[in-house]
Amino acid sequence: MGYRRPRHRGGESHIVVPNRLQRQFNPTAPDEAWVTDITHIRTHEGWLYLAVVVDLFSRKVIGWSMQSRITKDIVLNALLMAVWRRNPKQQVMVHSDQGSQYTSHDWQAFLKANGLEGSMSRRGNCHDNAVAESFFQLLKRERIKRKIYSTRDDARSDIFEYIEMFYNCKRKHGSNNLLSPVEYENRYQERLGSV
Repeated sequence: MGYRRPRHRGGESHIVVPNRLQRQFNPTAPDEAWVTDITHIRTHEGWLYLAVVVDLFSRKVIGWSMQSRITKDIVLNALLMAVWRRNPKQQVMVHSDQGSQYTSHDWQAFLKANGLEGSMSRRGNCHDNAVAESFFQLLKRERIKRKIYSTRDDARSDIFEYIEMFYNCKRKHGSNNLLSPVEYENRYQERLGSV
């Protein structure tokens, strides 16, 4: 019988929470549900990892972090940016896969401390997190286009530019009545104001 490595190191237990989102991908307001995921981008210096937090209502990328190593810090930094930018007034559901970054005690403690509720995809079920996946596909198809960046810094500035200058402000979405995430949220705020 072959030796199998244990699934966790140093006795850190993994916390898996239920899939509370249940593929309800169309909340009726911002900051009801966020999804988060990680991808990797090729550079000649090695991989650059990108974690994002996307608001399901508008598909806006509200938090992101890029690092050369994939650690729980990368997901915590992305979520911290989302909380800091949005300052949600009620509990937000935050949906992720069951990657080790998301099952760590630090992740769960951060959720709890910030009034967020965790939700996780079932094992090996990528459709549960389709919205984060589709953002990564757009980024790779529209901006990276199979190129290999020469340095991580080049990749970082190009991806930053894509997220903040193009995707959030200008990229039109079928699910947003062909408005960009920013326009879609502005329209929502205007409707609230006129009630």
